[in-house]
Amino acid sequence: MENLDIMMTLFAIVIVGYIAGKTGYMGGDFDRRMSSLVINITCPALILSSAMGGTLPSRDMILPLLAISVVTYIVLTAVAFLLPRYLTRRREDEGPLGFALMFGNVGFMGYPVVASIFGHEAVFYAAVLNVINTFAVFTVGTILITGKSEVEGSRFQKKVLYSTPMLSAYLTMLIVALEIRHIPAAISQPLTMIGNITVPAALLIIGSSMSHLSARTLLGNRTVYLTTLLRLAVIPVAIYYLGVLLGFSPLVVCINTVVIAMPVATYGTILCLKYGRDTTFITEVTFISTLLSVVTIPLVAMLLR
Repeated sequence: MENLDIMMTLFAIVIVGYIAGKTGYMGGDFDRRMSSLVINITCPALILSSAMGGTLPSRDMILPLLAISVVTYIVLTAVAFLLPRYLTRRREDEGPLGFALMFGNVGFMGYPVVASIFGHEAVFYAAVLNVINTFAVFTVGTILITGKSEVEGSRFQKKVLYSTPMLSAYLTMLIVALEIRHIPAAISQPLTMIGNITVPAALLIIGSSMSHLSARTLLGNRTVYLTTLLRLAVIPVAIYYLGVLLGFSPLVVCINTVVIAMPVATYGTILCLKYGRDTTFITEVTFISTLLSVVTIPLVAMLLR
């Protein structure tokens, strides 16, 4: 029941964002600038502040988290390339569909949900998992969207690995690995306050982006709902039992499962726009999966108990 309350609270903020988008308070250039603020400033601050609370996250978790993440994305890569051909008749939708199956919205929704379920320090663990996720998005994910084994823009992909969110993840791992506990309040408190902006800001942006979708997009179709079911329920449950089978600790398995249970990553739409691909399917499945995740994430969280 507590997890349902958490998700309803998060969804309420999404609704406020939707209303703000419909009434003109949000949208367009404002949303783009606010998204950039969240990704490049508030989210990195949230990641860093996760290692600056009263309890330092366990450094013994770093290698197991990286290991389970590598295993997870190897499995998801196979799923993303093999399964789409059986789910859609539109060849041009196979790549975006594979992307939707493989990548969840870790940055915008993963961190807030993990923090809500496991506590603030668990944001660090989600950030470690996101290192492999981000690398995969801009390598495997780009191949899925473009349909090419040799994709242009490799310079951009390398740059992403040294972006502000990634650098904050590296620095946070270093702080935890070296067990640096006495960080001055003049540093930790501003980072914590700025990081706290991430959750409401990200959810407001998601709500605002939904407000500009057409009625047809809001309804979706059979392929969209089937993809959503796989992304939000079937794949997370399968990954959960795989982690248990491989002998990872319960906490590592649970956090990884919650991260994998997120709705479709917004990077899919961004990459489609970048490489001139049709955004219809990826936009539809991103919206529907985000909407239905309000129900599925509490159910997945109940499985973890």
